[in-house]
Amino acid sequence: MAALGWLTPRRRSATARSVLAGEASAEAARKSSQELEELAPPDAVEEPDFPVLGDDRAAAFFDLDNTVMQGAALFHFGRGLYKRKFFETRDLAKFAWQQAWFRLAGVEDPEHMQEARDSALSIVKGHRVSELMSIGEEIYDEYMAERIWPGTRALAQAHLDAGQKVWLVTAAPVEIATVIARRLGLTGALGTVAESVDGIYTGKLVGEPLHGPAKAEAVRALASAEDLDLSRCAAYSDSHNDIPMLSLVGHPYAINPDSKLRKHARDFDWRLRDYRTARKAAKVGIPAAAGVGAVAGGTAAAIALHRRRR
Repeated sequence: MAALGWLTPRRRSATARSVLAGEASAEAARKSSQELEELAPPDAVEEPDFPVLGDDRAAAFFDLDNTVMQGAALFHFGRGLYKRKFFETRDLAKFAWQQAWFRLAGVEDPEHMQEARDSALSIVKGHRVSELMSIGEEIYDEYMAERIWPGTRALAQAHLDAGQKVWLVTAAPVEIATVIARRLGLTGALGTVAESVDGIYTGKLVGEPLHGPAKAEAVRALASAEDLDLSRCAAYSDSHNDIPMLSLVGHPYAINPDSKLRKHARDFDWRLRDYRTARKAAKVGIPAAAGVGAVAGGTAAAIALHRRRR
């Protein structure tokens, strides 16, 4: 289970593990969806009506971290587990360091991703899936609800209002992603699938984290199972790591994009939305100056903790 990724872009084709992770996530998402039943300001250039009302072969796929929600879901989940004494202070320091890097750099780091995945797997090993789902509901209210980007939420609602299904697609654990999807009124979620036997986590993954090419495989598998026409579907993400997923659909959107995705989006004439302005920050109750101060303070604390451990 992981939420963070790469500092430098690498072109990778889907591996067998990516395909396995994607298919496992798609199957988990379909099962969870059975239990789950402010449009963005217009661009200066007039756009055709979208999404198309009543197009039941179209759907929307939304990345989670920094696209739908500010920050990394796994970090917020880690805070909640720490509060419930699932692990010790030194582990929280690691989560804090990864989150501070993610928020400042705006990109993902492979070492952080690996560490977060290994830490999370060791933490949940031996716990029941139902227990983590219940805790996830509480953690959403404590740390995540106030961090949802209103603009992205409105885009998702537009698809729902048009009668389309809307899925989260994230490297975060599918259980966390499913909780968030349900609380937002979405159809379901594709996420990293942790192996469980008789409802108890084994500490292993099914395939690999749902990241990069694995996300594209998950969307492809779900589209096939749901009889969707990907050329009529939309996908939304902030990260260049999700270019494989965005390239699958006929309507790709770069949301709060990192620099590499912004350049790619401009080169390929993809639509862009950025909700990280002072006006948007104020709308979600975080004044811009205060937000910068909070990040700076959190980073300083994280660096101090990191140095103390060395």
